[in-house]
Amino acid sequence: MAKQKGLIINREISWLYFNERVLQEAADKTVPLIERLRFLAIFSSNLDEFYRVRVPTLARLSNINTKAKEQLGYNPKKILKEIKNLVVRLERKFDDLYENEIIRELAEEKIFIINEHQLNVKRGEFLRGYFRDKLLSTLVPVMLNDDKPFPEMKDRAIYFFVKLSKKDKCRYSLMEIPVESLERFVVLPETNDLRFIILLDDIIRYCLDEIYFIFDYPTVEAYSIQLTRDAEIELDRTVSEKFVEALTKSLQKRKKGKPMRLLYDNAMPDDMLKYLVEHLHLDGDGLIPGNRYHNFKDFINFPNVGRKELEYPRAEPLGVQDLDLSKSIFSQIARRDYLINLPYQSFDYIIHFLREAAIDPKVTEIHITLYRLAQNSRVINALINAAKNGKKVNCLVELKARFDEQNNIYWTNRLEEEGVLVNYGLMDYKVHSKICLITRMEKGKAVYYANLATGNFNEKTARLYCDHSVFTTHQGIARELKKLFRGLEKKIFYSDYHYLIVSPLETRKKIYALIDTEIRNKKEGKPAGMILKMNSLADEEMIDKIYEAGAAGVEVQLIIRGMCCLVPGMIGLSENIRVISIVDKYLEHARVWIFTNGGDEKIYLSSADFMTRNLDRRVEVGFPVLDEGVKQEIRDIISIQLRDNTKAREINKQNNNRYRRAGRGRKYRAQTDIYTYLKNKKLN
Repeated sequence: MAKQKGLIINREISWLYFNERVLQEAADKTVPLIERLRFLAIFSSNLDEFYRVRVPTLARLSNINTKAKEQLGYNPKKILKEIKNLVVRLERKFDDLYENEIIRELAEEKIFIINEHQLNVKRGEFLRGYFRDKLLSTLVPVMLNDDKPFPEMKDRAIYFFVKLSKKDKCRYSLMEIPVESLERFVVLPETNDLRFIILLDDIIRYCLDEIYFIFDYPTVEAYSIQLTRDAEIELDRTVSEKFVEALTKSLQKRKKGKPMRLLYDNAMPDDMLKYLVEHLHLDGDGLIPGNRYHNFKDFINFPNVGRKELEYPRAEPLGVQDLDLSKSIFSQIARRDYLINLPYQSFDYIIHFLREAAIDPKVTEIHITLYRLAQNSRVINALINAAKNGKKVNCLVELKARFDEQNNIYWTNRLEEEGVLVNYGLMDYKVHSKICLITRMEKGKAVYYANLATGNFNEKTARLYCDHSVFTTHQGIARELKKLFRGLEKKIFYSDYHYLIVSPLETRKKIYALIDTEIRNKKEGKPAGMILKMNSLADEEMIDKIYEAGAAGVEVQLIIRGMCCLVPGMIGLSENIRVISIVDKYLEHARVWIFTNGGDEKIYLSSADFMTRNLDRRVEVGFPVLDEGVKQEIRDIISIQLRDNTKAREINKQNNNRYRRAGRGRKYRAQTDIYTYLKNKKLN
């Protein structure tokens, strides 16, 4: 079914529509001004990753034969063309927002981002001093020569492509901007209550004469460029002992991957652009015109030198009703299950759980899977402390977590040095589950305490990502977790779980069975419906199954933050399917599956999106919510999200990211309303 034209949106195109929703936040005048600038940074960072990972895959597929294209269901070359057209449109919108709105509104706040042409004598002298003291020694200009190979450009680094000219002569030079070793933004001395900020790039532009003074060329021009390379890692099949070494070598190769995109200052003269294209061997699809500043992701750290109202106020993490951090967390969760709603509630509960396990004499063993870790990880510190206290700590660190590989290698080495038993995961399957199991001896018996979550054990992202984390002592769930960990250690998969829904062997068929139940109940006149929340919906077979439910009259409500390849609102197929996407100050990351089940509602939380990789090529864990209080809380939170008419966008056939608006009715904003709901619950 899904191969028919119009029933499936290409996943890369759908992802670009998601990134457009991020850009909408930058355009939203109700968002504080500095936050709008940061949404521009997030948009830019997202696009960088897209060109590092998704576009290279399409490029590899672009030369396949006609028969293969039919099996694929789309023409990669056509998709690449469509990507470029969309990206160029979004980049123009980006430039317009930055140059014509945000810069002007910052000026209204007496904050000025100035360039090298806007310096008076006093500020110019200040920056000359800064340049000589901090910058000059870090710059390494390379003079280009047609007799020598073009210098190897780093992935995503910012360079100045420099032209030195006089009369009919010219020379070219390449110079990396040292943004990794120095702050990108320099705050100039305040004048008459006016604040001035200049980028490192423009300080270098201002002082070009001090760099190229030995050449007798009166005109020196510098234009910023950024090369994005293929970042996919290819690993040889190696035995586990050599896995870290093989991965480390592959990470080095990533830095020299095939060029995929050249982002260039659109003010650059044609002769300079032609020179670059010839020497970098790029085709037209890889050329993206931009403004004078690249690596805009650095604007996430743009300093707020103005009013505090220019940023979102920091909401302090709430406590959880009846869960006391000053008491034993084991004694409390022995009585009932608890739900932690991040980032609204504190990640300290998870840290407390691990710290107590580390020193509790009754705890004998800890099992945990780790995917992405914070830089200064308190989770790691707790696990090391547990090992030092004689606990058997079994830690599965997923070394293939994209763009966190180097960080995870570091933590793996650190854990092993401290006596933690580290499992590197599986060669062909990423372990993406977020699970922890603690074994405690009570009256001579092993009692299990578990934490299962939709998001990583990462205290940094826990302040920004909306996730659910459940503490439970349900021994059926715990025993199945024990079995799962045993399988991971032996590198085998089990497929006969009663409570858990585990990829790669079970998730697809169990979700199909749950959907089939809703279809059957609808036909029999019983209550039927589904609410599915996730980051991405892209697997075509799963989309077909959801279409089948919608066509049978089952009401389907989807909350999809990112890619959604399903097309709602098609008569006879998906008119019973409604899709919204919420993009707001926090990143919606939770995966929640709710099935009406004839009136006896079933709720699952999971680490898995409905993408082929999550269903078939990763170790994922979905788990039932069995505690009635926890079920009600999740249901309340999902209901709040479904009401959102401020930050929710409709996903529709037109892909126009239309906001759901209240008109004259009451305004609902899910992330604000959830915080209020949980705060009131804590007070009661």
